[in-house]
Amino acid sequence: MDLNKLASDIKVWAQELGFQKAGISDIDLRDQETVLKSWLEAGYHGDMAWMETHQDLRIHPDKLHPNTCRIISVRMDYLPEDAGFATNLEDKHSGYISRYALGRDYHKLIRNKLKKLGQRIEQEVSELGYRLCRLGTCFRATDC
Repeated sequence: MDLNKLASDIKVWAQELGFQKAGISDIDLRDQETVLKSWLEAGYHGDMAWMETHQDLRIHPDKLHPNTCRIISVRMDYLPEDAGFATNLEDKHSGYISRYALGRDYHKLIRNKLKKLGQRIEQEVSELGYRLCRLGTCFRATDC
């Protein structure tokens, strides 16, 4: 199997599904551990406590999904091109809704598209097994 071609194909398939960017990485993220810890200590995760609770899984994705060999990460812009923006936030007679909240729940939207990407990859390389998660899409196989 030509893994470079597969990686290229995966990025094309991701774009066809509406993702603006897709990347594929190894699972060795140890060099990012201090960066993540500093980021969490600074409180940049806000009230998303699960990010701190599960930080070990972010650094060691194979603990989340055993035998993981690659991580596929995607980016999707969900701001509509024709979105208007509030011009006067001082107006007490108007309400404003965050732009991301105007459409479908983006968690569900991205999850459904990731599932389709996983299924497309499985069609190409047989059943590897994968898991969709906030950390990315984890693929496991005996030969990566």
